[in-house]
Amino acid sequence: MQSLPMVPTDPAAPHLSAEEIARLSAEVRALAEETGAVILAHNYQVPEVQDVAHFVGDSLGLSRQAAAADAEVIAFCGVHFMAETASILSPEKTVLLPDLGAGCSLADSISADELRAWKAENPGAIVVMYVNTTAEVKAETDYCCTSSNAVQVVEHIRREQGDDVDILFGPDMFLGAYVEKVTGKRMKVWMGECHVHAGIRPGDIAQVREQNPTAEFLIHPECGCSTSVMEYVASGDVDPERTHMLSTGGMLAFARESEADSFIVATETGMLHPLEQANPGKSFVPANRAAVCQFMKMITLPKLRDALRDGGERYTVTVDPAIAERARVPIERMVAISAG
Repeated sequence: MQSLPMVPTDPAAPHLSAEEIARLSAEVRALAEETGAVILAHNYQVPEVQDVAHFVGDSLGLSRQAAAADAEVIAFCGVHFMAETASILSPEKTVLLPDLGAGCSLADSISADELRAWKAENPGAIVVMYVNTTAEVKAETDYCCTSSNAVQVVEHIRREQGDDVDILFGPDMFLGAYVEKVTGKRMKVWMGECHVHAGIRPGDIAQVREQNPTAEFLIHPECGCSTSVMEYVASGDVDPERTHMLSTGGMLAFARESEADSFIVATETGMLHPLEQANPGKSFVPANRAAVCQFMKMITLPKLRDALRDGGERYTVTVDPAIAERARVPIERMVAISAG
């Protein structure tokens, strides 16, 4: 599979002054209250969108919030597959995505037809798909997972099905390699990737660690350098006491509890904002400043305001009921495993 290029910035995103942000934020909060909407924002969203949201988190956390929310309207500030997941879990609610074009290179790396063909080549295999997939792919899946619970899901399957169980894991090849390293379980892994995380390379890590020799190193399992880093740790080339493979939620928890005052962060740069907000006085350095997801940055305050104000098909994400019914099963299995 061809590696997609890094996207340094989204040129279409407007620059907002502090006054505009304050005015738009007030409008958004008023509209949310008026429409009975709950605003969910992923950690990779622009800071002003994170700041106006009722809940900010990673994929798993937001999936739980979407299912538990009492609101009739969910304004999902993330990418399309996340809004689909919210609609699957809450079919009676209206799910708004401020820009329906906010896609995901990882979700686009496998289609339902491709998964069906892969399953046909491996009859009897258990399918584990990262939550970063379309509803149609989820409908062909046995278990969903996120970066924070992928190891837990695979270990659950082994306990239930035995060590010889055949597992098809996808679509993120780096997360798959990480799970194989941690569990010792060989799987068949789809060769897909997130173009942002794949662009973070070992050379970036070596340079930034040299510039910040005392910093703790926090790395997301999707990063293109993750398998190399694990090998460096195993060989002793990287200090294992200061290298931590963590989901975005795990990064927040670690930074909050750590006595360290500086951290290198290997993931999409939007994660720096919640880390800095939750940890005043601590410094966070991106492993690669170009690790910016253009799709996440497509959601802006003006678009969020318009979605809440106007609603309608232009902003509403729906999933075919038959597909949603099948897709709900692997998602609920994922949530149940994590809750247990």
